[in-house]
Amino acid sequence: MREQQRGRSAEHAHRTREFESFVAGAAGRLLHAATLLTGETRTRNPYARALLTAALAHTYAVWGRLRDEDPYDLARRDLAARFARTAWRHHGGDGGVLAALSPQERLVVVLRLYEGVAEEQVAALLGLPEARVRAVCARSVATLRAAARGTRGAAA
Repeated sequence: MREQQRGRSAEHAHRTREFESFVAGAAGRLLHAATLLTGETRTRNPYARALLTAALAHTYAVWGRLRDEDPYDLARRDLAARFARTAWRHHGGDGGVLAALSPQERLVVVLRLYEGVAEEQVAALLGLPEARVRAVCARSVATLRAAARGTRGAAA
């Protein structure tokens, strides 16, 4: 009986170390993605931090059942899904670079351009046709370019 407990305890400690190692390597990039999604600034991002914490908690909860699945991809999908479910409560950010975009536009831009997720995968994740994802991405990039031109023109 004690041998079983020691075995489970050692296995749990090993999984915990693996997860901690994953978080050490991935949390910064995931937090940046969450901050871009929420439209918050890098220094003031409580909503992004809450999203990341929930996504990492979910990832830890299923950590022992992960087999060939990429834990980063799982955490990113969970982060995106949580943002998509709650974005209607947090329309505008506090001035982050993507704050001018709608929540859906931010989600598409972050997944496609920052995370490099394929159009087909973004469409499946959001339940949209691929053509819609392509159109949202193109419109969002045009909006960001126009805003950048306007900022440069105002600074000159």
